[in-house]
Amino acid sequence: MTDGSDLAGLNAGLDALDTHTTERTPVGRILLTKVLPPIVAVTLVLAAWQLAYWAEVKPEYVLPAPADVGRTLREMWLQGTLFDFIWTSVSRGVLGFLIAIAVGTPLGLLVARVRLVRSAIGPILTGLQSLPSIAWVPAAILWFGLTNGTIYAVVLLGAVPSIANGIVAGVDQIPPIYLRAGRVLGARRLTSVRHVLLPAALPGYLAGLKQGWAFSWRSLMAAELIVSSPALGTGLGQLMENYRTMQDMAGVLTAIILILLVGVAIDLLFFSPLERRMLRGRGLLVRAG
Repeated sequence: MTDGSDLAGLNAGLDALDTHTTERTPVGRILLTKVLPPIVAVTLVLAAWQLAYWAEVKPEYVLPAPADVGRTLREMWLQGTLFDFIWTSVSRGVLGFLIAIAVGTPLGLLVARVRLVRSAIGPILTGLQSLPSIAWVPAAILWFGLTNGTIYAVVLLGAVPSIANGIVAGVDQIPPIYLRAGRVLGARRLTSVRHVLLPAALPGYLAGLKQGWAFSWRSLMAAELIVSSPALGTGLGQLMENYRTMQDMAGVLTAIILILLVGVAIDLLFFSPLERRMLRGRGLLVRAG
Protein backbone atom coordinates (compact mmCIF):
# COMPACT_ATOMS: atom_id res chain seq x y z
CA MET A 1 0.00 0.00 0.00
CA THR A 2 2.86 2.32 0.74
CA ASP A 3 4.32 1.80 -2.72
CA GLY A 4 0.96 2.48 -4.30
CA SER A 5 0.42 5.69 -2.38
CA ASP A 6 3.97 6.85 -3.21
CA LEU A 7 3.35 6.18 -6.90
CA ALA A 8 0.05 8.06 -6.77
CA GLY A 9 1.77 10.99 -5.08
CA LEU A 10 4.50 10.98 -7.72
CA ASN A 11 1.94 10.98 -10.52
CA ALA A 12 0.05 13.83 -8.86
CA GLY A 13 3.28 15.79 -8.62
CA LEU A 14 4.08 15.22 -12.28
CA ASP A 15 0.55 16.28 -13.24
CA ALA A 16 0.99 19.45 -11.21
CA LEU A 17 4.23 20.22 -13.04
CA ASP A 18 2.52 19.73 -16.40
CA THR A 19 -0.39 21.98 -15.47
CA HIS A 20 -0.08 25.47 -16.95
CA THR A 21 -1.09 28.26 -14.62
CA THR A 22 -3.41 30.83 -16.10
CA GLU A 23 -3.19 33.48 -13.42
CA ARG A 24 -3.55 36.96 -14.82
CA THR A 25 -0.73 39.37 -14.13
CA PRO A 26 -1.98 42.36 -12.11
CA VAL A 27 -2.27 45.58 -14.09
CA GLY A 28 -0.14 47.39 -11.53
CA ARG A 29 2.72 44.95 -12.03
CA ILE A 30 2.49 45.31 -15.81
CA LEU A 31 2.66 49.09 -15.53
CA LEU A 32 5.57 48.89 -13.09
CA THR A 33 7.68 46.37 -15.01
CA LYS A 34 6.76 46.98 -18.66
CA VAL A 35 5.47 50.53 -19.07
CA LEU A 36 7.28 52.61 -16.48
CA PRO A 37 10.94 51.70 -17.32
CA PRO A 38 10.83 52.88 -20.97
CA ILE A 39 8.93 56.03 -19.95
CA VAL A 40 11.63 56.82 -17.38
CA ALA A 41 14.38 56.13 -19.92
CA VAL A 42 12.79 58.42 -22.54
CA THR A 43 12.24 61.12 -19.92
CA LEU A 44 15.90 61.00 -18.89
CA VAL A 45 17.06 61.25 -22.50
CA LEU A 46 14.78 64.23 -23.16
CA ALA A 47 15.96 65.91 -19.94
CA ALA A 48 19.62 65.44 -20.88
CA TRP A 49 18.88 66.75 -24.37
CA GLN A 50 17.11 69.82 -22.99
CA LEU A 51 19.96 70.49 -20.54
CA ALA A 52 22.50 70.27 -23.37
CA TYR A 53 20.38 72.76 -25.34
CA TRP A 54 20.20 75.19 -22.42
CA ALA A 55 23.95 74.84 -21.81
CA GLU A 56 24.55 75.71 -25.48
CA VAL A 57 26.83 72.72 -25.98
CA LYS A 58 26.31 73.25 -29.70
CA PRO A 59 24.78 76.15 -31.66
CA GLU A 60 21.00 76.06 -31.94
CA TYR A 61 21.06 75.26 -35.65
CA VAL A 62 23.15 72.13 -34.86
CA LEU A 63 21.42 71.07 -31.63
CA PRO A 64 17.78 72.19 -31.59
CA ALA A 65 15.56 71.82 -28.55
CA PRO A 66 13.21 68.83 -28.17
CA ALA A 67 10.33 71.28 -28.63
CA ASP A 68 11.65 72.15 -32.13
CA VAL A 69 11.55 68.50 -33.11
CA GLY A 70 8.06 68.27 -31.67
CA ARG A 71 6.93 71.21 -33.80
CA THR A 72 8.35 69.60 -36.95
CA LEU A 73 6.52 66.39 -36.12
CA ARG A 74 3.30 68.33 -35.51
CA GLU A 75 3.63 70.10 -38.87
CA MET A 76 3.91 66.73 -40.65
CA TRP A 77 0.82 65.54 -38.82
CA LEU A 78 -1.22 68.62 -39.71
CA GLN A 79 -0.09 68.48 -43.35
CA GLY A 80 -1.12 64.83 -43.56
CA THR A 81 2.31 63.68 -44.76
CA LEU A 82 3.55 61.88 -41.65
CA PHE A 83 2.00 58.50 -42.36
CA ASP A 84 2.78 58.81 -46.08
CA PHE A 85 6.50 58.98 -45.27
CA ILE A 86 6.25 56.10 -42.81
CA TRP A 87 4.14 53.92 -45.11
CA THR A 88 6.48 54.41 -48.08
CA SER A 89 9.40 53.04 -46.08
CA VAL A 90 7.50 50.36 -44.16
CA SER A 91 5.87 48.93 -47.30
CA ARG A 92 9.24 48.72 -49.02
CA GLY A 93 10.88 47.20 -45.95
CA VAL A 94 8.19 44.55 -45.42
CA LEU A 95 8.07 43.53 -49.10
CA GLY A 96 11.85 43.34 -49.31
CA PHE A 97 11.96 41.34 -46.08
CA LEU A 98 9.37 38.84 -47.33
CA ILE A 99 11.33 38.34 -50.54
CA ALA A 100 14.49 37.90 -48.45
CA ILE A 101 12.73 35.18 -46.42
CA ALA A 102 11.68 33.41 -49.62
CA VAL A 103 15.28 33.46 -50.87
CA GLY A 104 17.21 33.07 -47.61
CA THR A 105 15.25 30.14 -46.13
CA PRO A 106 15.86 27.56 -48.89
CA LEU A 107 19.39 28.89 -49.33
CA GLY A 108 20.09 28.40 -45.63
CA LEU A 109 18.64 24.88 -45.68
CA LEU A 110 20.76 24.03 -48.70
CA VAL A 111 23.93 25.32 -47.03
CA ALA A 112 23.09 23.56 -43.77
CA ARG A 113 22.37 20.15 -45.29
CA VAL A 114 24.69 19.88 -48.33
CA ARG A 115 28.35 19.79 -47.33
CA LEU A 116 29.65 20.78 -50.76
CA VAL A 117 27.37 23.83 -50.90
CA ARG A 118 28.46 24.87 -47.41
CA SER A 119 32.11 24.65 -48.40
CA ALA A 120 31.44 26.68 -51.54
CA ILE A 121 29.23 29.52 -50.38
CA GLY A 122 29.15 29.34 -46.57
CA PRO A 123 32.13 31.70 -46.16
CA ILE A 124 30.66 34.01 -48.80
CA LEU A 125 27.42 34.34 -46.83
CA THR A 126 29.39 35.20 -43.71
CA GLY A 127 31.38 37.80 -45.63
CA LEU A 128 28.23 39.33 -47.14
CA GLN A 129 26.68 39.58 -43.69
CA SER A 130 29.61 41.67 -42.46
CA LEU A 131 29.64 43.92 -45.54
CA PRO A 132 27.99 47.33 -44.93
CA SER A 133 24.78 47.56 -46.97
CA ILE A 134 25.59 51.05 -48.21
CA ALA A 135 28.53 49.57 -50.13
CA TRP A 136 26.02 47.96 -52.51
CA VAL A 137 24.23 51.20 -53.36
CA PRO A 138 26.61 52.48 -56.11
CA ALA A 139 26.66 49.08 -57.82
CA ALA A 140 22.88 48.71 -57.55
CA ILE A 141 22.38 52.16 -59.12
CA LEU A 142 24.53 51.13 -62.08
CA TRP A 143 22.60 47.87 -62.40
CA PHE A 144 19.03 49.13 -61.96
CA GLY A 145 19.20 52.94 -62.19
CA LEU A 146 17.20 55.21 -59.90
CA THR A 147 14.33 52.74 -59.49
CA ASN A 148 12.75 50.63 -56.79
CA GLY A 149 14.86 47.76 -58.14
CA THR A 150 17.94 49.42 -56.67
CA ILE A 151 16.30 49.77 -53.26
CA TYR A 152 15.07 46.17 -53.17
CA ALA A 153 18.44 44.85 -54.37
CA VAL A 154 20.20 46.58 -51.49
CA VAL A 155 17.60 45.30 -49.02
CA LEU A 156 17.96 41.72 -50.25
CA LEU A 157 21.75 41.80 -50.21
CA GLY A 158 21.58 43.05 -46.64
CA ALA A 159 18.92 40.66 -45.30
CA VAL A 160 19.37 37.34 -47.13
CA PRO A 161 22.78 36.44 -45.61
CA SER A 162 21.47 37.00 -42.05
CA ILE A 163 18.38 34.86 -42.62
CA ALA A 164 20.38 32.08 -44.29
CA ASN A 165 23.05 32.08 -41.58
CA GLY A 166 20.34 32.05 -38.91
CA ILE A 167 18.76 28.88 -40.24
CA VAL A 168 22.21 27.30 -40.71
CA ALA A 169 22.97 27.98 -37.04
CA GLY A 170 19.58 26.58 -36.05
CA VAL A 171 20.05 23.37 -38.06
CA ASP A 172 23.58 22.90 -36.69
CA GLN A 173 22.16 22.89 -33.15
CA ILE A 174 19.59 20.16 -33.80
CA PRO A 175 20.41 16.98 -31.82
CA PRO A 176 21.13 14.17 -34.33
CA ILE A 177 18.63 11.92 -32.57
CA TYR A 178 15.81 14.16 -33.85
CA LEU A 179 16.79 13.52 -37.45
CA ARG A 180 17.20 9.79 -36.86
CA ALA A 181 13.81 9.63 -35.16
CA GLY A 182 12.26 11.46 -38.10
CA ARG A 183 13.73 8.96 -40.56
CA VAL A 184 12.47 6.05 -38.48
CA LEU A 185 8.98 7.59 -38.56
CA GLY A 186 9.17 7.94 -42.33
CA ALA A 187 10.07 11.62 -42.68
CA ARG A 188 11.97 12.07 -45.94
CA ARG A 189 13.08 15.13 -47.92
CA LEU A 190 10.42 17.86 -47.84
CA THR A 191 8.47 16.05 -45.13
CA SER A 192 11.59 15.95 -42.99
CA VAL A 193 12.24 19.63 -43.62
CA ARG A 194 8.68 20.62 -42.72
CA HIS A 195 8.14 18.41 -39.68
CA VAL A 196 11.66 17.95 -38.27
CA LEU A 197 14.25 20.46 -39.49
CA LEU A 198 12.28 23.71 -39.39
CA PRO A 199 10.53 23.09 -36.04
CA ALA A 200 13.79 21.97 -34.40
CA ALA A 201 15.76 24.86 -35.90
CA LEU A 202 13.09 27.44 -35.02
CA PRO A 203 15.04 29.29 -32.26
CA GLY A 204 18.03 29.92 -34.53
CA TYR A 205 15.79 30.62 -37.51
CA LEU A 206 13.76 33.17 -35.55
CA ALA A 207 16.96 34.87 -34.39
CA GLY A 208 18.07 35.01 -38.02
CA LEU A 209 14.74 36.50 -39.07
CA LYS A 210 14.98 39.15 -36.37
CA GLN A 211 18.50 40.05 -37.40
CA GLY A 212 17.47 39.88 -41.05
CA TRP A 213 14.74 42.47 -40.44
CA ALA A 214 17.27 44.74 -38.71
CA PHE A 215 19.61 44.46 -41.70
CA SER A 216 16.67 44.93 -44.07
CA TRP A 217 15.55 48.13 -42.34
CA ARG A 218 19.09 49.54 -42.15
CA SER A 219 19.75 48.65 -45.79
CA LEU A 220 16.52 50.36 -46.81
CA MET A 221 17.48 53.56 -45.03
CA ALA A 222 20.93 53.51 -46.68
CA ALA A 223 19.36 53.07 -50.10
CA GLU A 224 16.73 55.79 -49.56
CA LEU A 225 19.42 58.23 -48.49
CA ILE A 226 21.08 58.01 -51.90
CA VAL A 227 18.47 56.80 -54.39
CA SER A 228 16.31 59.86 -55.00
CA SER A 229 13.66 60.31 -57.65
CA PRO A 230 10.21 61.98 -57.65
CA ALA A 231 8.73 58.80 -59.12
CA LEU A 232 9.86 56.76 -56.10
CA GLY A 233 8.06 58.79 -53.46
CA THR A 234 9.58 59.99 -50.21
CA GLY A 235 10.49 57.51 -47.53
CA LEU A 236 12.06 58.23 -44.17
CA GLY A 237 15.60 57.95 -45.47
CA GLN A 238 14.94 60.38 -48.31
CA LEU A 239 13.09 62.67 -45.88
CA MET A 240 16.18 62.81 -43.68
CA GLU A 241 18.37 63.63 -46.69
CA ASN A 242 15.97 66.38 -47.78
CA TYR A 243 16.16 68.01 -44.34
CA ARG A 244 19.96 67.70 -44.40
CA THR A 245 20.06 69.50 -47.75
CA MET A 246 17.95 72.28 -46.26
CA GLN A 247 20.25 72.34 -43.17
CA ASP A 248 17.20 71.78 -40.96
CA MET A 249 18.59 69.85 -38.00
CA ALA A 250 15.22 69.62 -36.28
CA GLY A 251 13.87 67.86 -39.37
CA VAL A 252 16.88 65.51 -39.51
CA LEU A 253 16.38 64.53 -35.88
CA THR A 254 12.65 64.07 -36.47
CA ALA A 255 13.38 61.63 -39.31
CA ILE A 256 15.91 59.76 -37.16
CA ILE A 257 13.37 59.43 -34.33
CA LEU A 258 10.72 58.15 -36.73
CA ILE A 259 13.13 55.55 -38.12
CA LEU A 260 13.91 54.43 -34.57
CA LEU A 261 10.24 54.29 -33.56
CA VAL A 262 9.30 52.16 -36.57
CA GLY A 263 12.11 49.71 -35.78
CA VAL A 264 11.02 49.46 -32.14
CA ALA A 265 7.34 49.09 -33.12
CA ILE A 266 8.06 46.21 -35.53
CA ASP A 267 10.00 44.39 -32.82
CA LEU A 268 7.34 44.92 -30.14
CA LEU A 269 4.35 44.12 -32.36
CA PHE A 270 5.74 41.18 -34.31
CA PHE A 271 9.05 39.64 -33.27
CA SER A 272 8.67 39.83 -29.49
CA PRO A 273 5.21 38.12 -29.42
CA LEU A 274 6.47 35.50 -31.88
CA GLU A 275 9.52 34.84 -29.74
CA ARG A 276 7.42 34.58 -26.56
CA ARG A 277 5.04 32.18 -28.25
CA MET A 278 7.91 30.00 -29.42
CA LEU A 279 9.52 29.95 -25.96
CA ARG A 280 6.20 29.26 -24.25
CA GLY A 281 5.51 26.38 -26.61
CA ARG A 282 8.86 24.85 -25.71
CA GLY A 283 8.43 25.38 -21.98
CA LEU A 284 11.31 27.86 -21.87
CA LEU A 285 9.37 30.97 -20.85
CA VAL A 286 9.51 31.45 -17.11
CA ARG A 287 6.62 33.48 -15.72
CA ALA A 288 7.36 35.46 -12.61
CA GLY A 289 5.37 34.29 -9.61
